[in-house]
Amino acid sequence: MKATATATVLLGFVLSGCFTARESRIESDYSYAGDFRNYRTYNFLESNATPDTSQLAMTVREAIQTHLRSQGYRLANRRPDLLVSYRVFDGAMRFTGYDQPDLTQWIKKETVETEETPEEQRQGYRRVRYLLSDGTLLITLIERKNGRAVWQGYASNVSAPMGSQAVVVMRRAVRSIFDRYRVLSQDYQAQEAQMR
Repeated sequence: MKATATATVLLGFVLSGCFTARESRIESDYSYAGDFRNYRTYNFLESNATPDTSQLAMTVREAIQTHLRSQGYRLANRRPDLLVSYRVFDGAMRFTGYDQPDLTQWIKKETVETEETPEEQRQGYRRVRYLLSDGTLLITLIERKNGRAVWQGYASNVSAPMGSQAVVVMRRAVRSIFDRYRVLSQDYQAQEAQMR
């Protein structure tokens, strides 16, 4: 009887290892017009539809808050710099992203493209088509002032049976996506500079 229980537990670990070892595609892209050095606050974009209060949606929302807070962003109900949108898509989907320099390298240039930026000095966007499979989590950061998306990150293979396994998968997906957004808020940067 003990051997059967041990074998069942081992089989469970092996199957869960196979589940988490599935290859995910984690990508992100951004707008050259994003003023990433000056963002301090955020809030979630609310739709007119009934908000999704499922455990999965709440898990994603809490994970996003945790990551933004750790990067020095503050939740603000009034006039936040960034609005956060997220959505989980079921099944496979075709998606257009962009081949760009790493975001942190772009920010170091201290350049923000505007409508006044001469055409020959604009970076330009090179489209890349992706096939994202088995469910995709898409997180978008939108600059509230002008309503334009300034950054989006996405992870494929986020499908999981409902329950604790789905919660773990979503938390990992959010963490993987925010590994691509390593931008500290302006307030966090100022505190860091004072401590030096």
